[in-house]
Amino acid sequence: MGAVMGTFSSLQTKQRRPSKDIAWWYYQYQRDKIEDELEMTIVCHRPEGLEQLEAQTNFTKRELQVLYRGFKNECPSGVVNEETFKQIYAQFFPHGDASTYAHYLFNAFDTTQAGSVKFEDFVTALSILLRGTVHEKLRWTFNLYDINKDGYINKEEMMDIVKAIYDMMGKYTYPVLKEDTPRQHVDVFFQKMDKNKDGIVTLDEFLESCQEDDNIMRSLQLFQNVI
Repeated sequence: MGAVMGTFSSLQTKQRRPSKDIAWWYYQYQRDKIEDELEMTIVCHRPEGLEQLEAQTNFTKRELQVLYRGFKNECPSGVVNEETFKQIYAQFFPHGDASTYAHYLFNAFDTTQAGSVKFEDFVTALSILLRGTVHEKLRWTFNLYDINKDGYINKEEMMDIVKAIYDMMGKYTYPVLKEDTPRQHVDVFFQKMDKNKDGIVTLDEFLESCQEDDNIMRSLQLFQNVI
């Protein structure tokens, strides 16, 4: 996202610099100015004030500045569409197919279903996943698994997410996973979560099951590490 190098302290020094140094600093200033102007013509979205985001997230203003520079480096327009999101995500999982999981993850980040993710969307989700309470993280995870956003998780949705995670991890996991491992995983978890056996898992069932079963919680924490 383009590092901003401060030169003011150098300009404020009391020592006189040779003329060639002054020329160099002027060249740097003009180059940075041109780059900033070019960036202004590209950017179509600017985030809310950092003070507002600082109040809404668990990040400091300095952390938000660093995150924004990184976001802008990958997404100069200030927003990221699904295709770009998939390309970025695939870089972290070269041995597997991350496209399906990236699709589900993108939809979870895109809370307004606008087809694009702004910096505010990105940093809000990241704040929950990295520094949110257990309850906040579980609610966010429930939303990820609730693919059709009807307020429930059915077995097919859970299977789709879990299989996408295994596909993303690739064939080089250790120990080597059997082909039916995702199905076995889902069968065990869904049976524990669907407390009234009606074929769907509600948010309350999800929260209760996760917090009372250490095995489920450990598995969810492991899956959260791939986000």
